[in-house]
Amino acid sequence: MKNYDVIVLGAGAAGLMCAARAGRRGLRVAVLEKAEKPGKKILISGGGRCNFTNLGTGPGNFLSANPHFAKSALARYTPRDFLTLVEKHGIAWHEKTLGQLFCDGSAKQIVQMLLDECPDTVDVICNADVSMVVKDGDLFGVSAGGENFSAPALVIATGGPSIPKMGATGFAYDLARQFGLKIVEPRPALVPLTLGEDDLLFRELSGVSAPVLARAGKTRFEEAALFTHRGLSGPAILQISSYWRHGEEVGITFLPQADAEWLIEMKRDKPRAGLRAALREHLPDRLADALAMKLGIDVELGNVPDKALRAAGERLADWRFSPTGTEGFAKAEVTIGGISTAELSSRTMEAQRVPGLYAIGEAVDVTGWLGGYNFQWAWASGVAAGEALADTGCA
Repeated sequence: MKNYDVIVLGAGAAGLMCAARAGRRGLRVAVLEKAEKPGKKILISGGGRCNFTNLGTGPGNFLSANPHFAKSALARYTPRDFLTLVEKHGIAWHEKTLGQLFCDGSAKQIVQMLLDECPDTVDVICNADVSMVVKDGDLFGVSAGGENFSAPALVIATGGPSIPKMGATGFAYDLARQFGLKIVEPRPALVPLTLGEDDLLFRELSGVSAPVLARAGKTRFEEAALFTHRGLSGPAILQISSYWRHGEEVGITFLPQADAEWLIEMKRDKPRAGLRAALREHLPDRLADALAMKLGIDVELGNVPDKALRAAGERLADWRFSPTGTEGFAKAEVTIGGISTAELSSRTMEAQRVPGLYAIGEAVDVTGWLGGYNFQWAWASGVAAGEALADTGCA
């Protein structure tokens, strides 16, 4: 039996951050990771450059059954705090758009930084697939990789089931249920939407991307949309997918900066222009041609009544799609739902009814927008738990 002050399950962003913070406060920590190396999701993020935070991070950028839960941790560990850590380790970075920060080099630098932040009191043990977790009195016992570990505190940092090809599972939820914690139904988030036969014309646009305004209910995002052979993707669609529910429509504004009268104005300026040509001035040719075909206006604008042009403009401003579903956890970047925040302290991330049990990161029912927000939640929740563990004096 190997005895520690803390056992962290999962060597991802949240788990490593928690271990580093607890270790630097003097605790002996075992980080058990079932994969062959730590930080696998970090390594593939941001196209291999890791969109490690977002300067605009705030509670409003997250979905949860309790929208207030994330406030405490996010306020106490901010994007600037993480950026200070990045710069301390000499990692060059740049801002892309909308406050998104990336490594100039490789996501490997972030993983190495987290490992370097872990002092000698932290053991990161890979190929340690957990087979059993028990609680005996004040101690948690964990069997993993053929070894047994014991500690008065256990941190669930194994994430959600998104991207199963990387080994992601619902293990966190099974473990939480074992200790009587409630789960908010998990579902794929930041995931492409699939379209049915009614939208077949758009499926033929696979690979075409354009800036749009996408809407689901009252939520809207103005970013790029990408047509795929199965449906819709791209940043705007991934963002909207977190809010979309089966049976609902998704609205797309193809020309966010134009009003419904723009075709009438063009008719006056260029009466001999066709709708296809008018759309090609603002959109990729293939998309413009498909929209013109759908709208059924194939004569010069000067020969089209204002009423018909206004109707076309209004449809372009609110084109409705009825997704048949999503591409599921296989293509989802993160998971909505998870361990209920009602079970946890927002300050320490400790289970209120199970002393010594903590849950952080994606395992918890807190899900961020696309663009570095989920990493910031991982860092903030990891720090909150790591410092709380040290304050409780697990040693």
